[in-house]
Amino acid sequence: MPFINAMAEVVGAEVTELADAIGLDARIGRRFLGAGIGFVGGCMPKDIRAFAARAEALGRGESVSFLREVDAINLRRRDRAVHLAVDALAGNVVDKRVAVLCAAFKPHSDDIRDPPRCGRAPDRPRRRRHRHRHRHRPRALENARRQHPQLTYVEDRDDALRGAEAVIVVTEWDEYRRGLPPEHAASLVAGKVIVDGCNCLNAVEWREAGWTYHGMGRP
Repeated sequence: MPFINAMAEVVGAEVTELADAIGLDARIGRRFLGAGIGFVGGCMPKDIRAFAARAEALGRGESVSFLREVDAINLRRRDRAVHLAVDALAGNVVDKRVAVLCAAFKPHSDDIRDPPRCGRAPDRPRRRRHRHRHRHRPRALENARRQHPQLTYVEDRDDALRGAEAVIVVTEWDEYRRGLPPEHAASLVAGKVIVDGCNCLNAVEWREAGWTYHGMGRP
């Protein structure tokens, strides 16, 4: 995955084709290859950092120095999703309403340990200007509200979309992936810009419905 995400940073081609090619090697497989907002959750990111820190403490940090870059690549994917939305809004995000469709770090869970939160660093000046960032988080709503009270949370997906000038999808819940027709979403928003942080939506369908669609590592 880090290699796929690194390629997503530097090429304008369809990154899923690269994943398909690599996945043809039976020793690797295709299942876990995909450009996106990066690996998240309470285990893998923490374990990578702990492994690197332990090696450095033992004076052998150079042997696993690549782990620090893997972590950096992974974190940059989150920033990339934000930058795509900002660019689609012509760089003007002052008083813009952005709907972030995200929940726990994986579908069907209320676990919010290191979720793919696009508002991960609300203290950064560029992000602070997203004054109306509405989040819809199935199951994880109360956990998220306790951890990040500075954001606005809504119970209903459509309420999160209503009036939004940009939408960012960062967790592939079924109600986003299969249960959100682009025409229905278009009837709610103020601006038809969507950033698909998981590449879980049908890009052709969304574009045909008049949306400005941006996927991760996709032209």
